[in-house]
Amino acid sequence: MFPLRDENPTLLVPFVTIGLIVVNVGVWLYVQGGGTAPDELRQTVCTFGMIPAEITGLTGGYPGIDLGPGGPSCRFGGLTWQTALPSMFLHGGWVHLISNMWFLWLFGNNIEDSMGHLRFLGFYLLAGLAAAAAHTLSNPGSMVPTVGASGAISGIMGAYLVLYPRIRIQTLIFVFIFIRVATVPAWVVLILWFATQVLSGYTDAVTRSGVAFWAHIGGFLAGVALVKLFVNQALVRARSARVTAI
Repeated sequence: MFPLRDENPTLLVPFVTIGLIVVNVGVWLYVQGGGTAPDELRQTVCTFGMIPAEITGLTGGYPGIDLGPGGPSCRFGGLTWQTALPSMFLHGGWVHLISNMWFLWLFGNNIEDSMGHLRFLGFYLLAGLAAAAAHTLSNPGSMVPTVGASGAISGIMGAYLVLYPRIRIQTLIFVFIFIRVATVPAWVVLILWFATQVLSGYTDAVTRSGVAFWAHIGGFLAGVALVKLFVNQALVRARSARVTAI
């Protein structure tokens, strides 16, 4: 299942959501070179990606790790916990970036609309840090750098589940070779997505996909737990009144 659009109008212009997308794309293009220079891309991931083993001190005496043949090695001994924040704005490729930004826009504008701009920014960053903590706790000896906005975006998805479970979402559904668009409640999309992350998190010890599933899980649960602390009830009432009027 891949969500395409939701039937959830907004009252506020989502300045923070748009700004986060611009920052992520800008970092990808101007800091990481848009993926056109593999060495430059790997170097940014090495320098600013979050490496759990560096944070926990469980590097096992290794001086670093190679990310690919012929490229630079990630040398340990640089930034440790400080990478939790900048790593949220780095990506590993175009597909990684575009898929994250799609989900950020689809769900983020409504959560910002329910929190207000500054509360939403604080919520986004805190969910991302919670995701980083979950990934580190679940993989304390991992020497692979972790990058991406998906942990913070997972928090937004958790918040969406709490606030708007019945909102209908147009969703692209794949069934073997058949593809169709269906409109389903948000809770169906989000619960299935979360279940997939949990299942993948438990099987990844064998498959070693390189995806930070436990960051997604931790971010989502943080979003569920924190949303009521950040939501602006006045904005929620205004949204409800508008939806009722429509």
